[in-house]
Amino acid sequence: MKSLGIDVGSSSIKLSLMEVETGACVASVQVPDTEMAIMAPEAGWAEQDPELWWKYIGQGLKTLSRSASLKDIRAVGIAYQMHGLVVTDRSGALLRPAIIWCDSRAVEIGRKAFEAIGPAYCMEHVLNSPGNFTASKLSWVKQHEPQLFSRIGRLMLPGDYIAYKLSGMLSTTPGGLSEGIMWDFLEDRPAAFVLDHFGIPSSLVPPQYPAIGPSCVTSREVEEAFGIPAGTPVSYRAGDQPNNAFSLNVNEAGGVAATAGTSGVVYGVTDCVRPDPESRVNVFLHVNHTPAQHRYGVLLCINGTGIMNAWMHRLAAAGMDYATADEAMEQVAPGSE
Repeated sequence: MKSLGIDVGSSSIKLSLMEVETGACVASVQVPDTEMAIMAPEAGWAEQDPELWWKYIGQGLKTLSRSASLKDIRAVGIAYQMHGLVVTDRSGALLRPAIIWCDSRAVEIGRKAFEAIGPAYCMEHVLNSPGNFTASKLSWVKQHEPQLFSRIGRLMLPGDYIAYKLSGMLSTTPGGLSEGIMWDFLEDRPAAFVLDHFGIPSSLVPPQYPAIGPSCVTSREVEEAFGIPAGTPVSYRAGDQPNNAFSLNVNEAGGVAATAGTSGVVYGVTDCVRPDPESRVNVFLHVNHTPAQHRYGVLLCINGTGIMNAWMHRLAAAGMDYATADEAMEQVAPGSE
């Protein structure tokens, strides 16, 4: 028996097949060969076509199938770039490109919402400012693309969209809603007051399922296209940083994980609610959070850390691997030209 892991990054799509009994990796693939395009039609904007994610997932699955049979897959897990906005109409058809995590068009919308709702109330209930997160991005769509907004049937995070493409079923997770500043930590339910403030109908929020555990099952169309048996459960879904911590076994209070992907992130787990009133860090539900066992992820993100390192590597250390380049750069004094 095998499990399939899918990671929807902003730079690439990664897929891995694992043996369930041993945890051994059978095969992995990363597509495309170069970084995925990010569209920036205006300064500060960042968009990607969710159908491009699905296209590359299909390519990756076909590549994996040359190494091992996909008929043995018994569960699918999804990790994804956080805070993005995907919107579909009532039939599930995409309405526009995804507004992804590094898009900054909604900063002012989030700031005004924070002041209007009340900083103390926001921190008590959603542990963050609405900021430049998913709900604020959707408010931007409502303000600037009202005709399109009127056609929206569901809002989704990037991982929710891939689960939908695998299953034909629309769903999300409490953790995903917390990433979008749409989860009320105090009431343990979607944050109706955030949606109401932005004029977002609650009907746009899909049904919620825990991050760990079956939420939907793969469709007959997916079986016909790739060989994954219809009815295979999608049994895990999490944003990339909670997932990174989970994969490193950082799941209990006091644990910390650090990573440098496109951005640089330090992510710690706590069992107590402690928002940062200055919004230097953000707090989300961790993947193993339950009403009986509280687990929160505290995230510090420094935009551009990883991609800046890649840029410097291409510029100054072409032909070197990263380890060799790091050793060489350590010999250069800070501030040197």
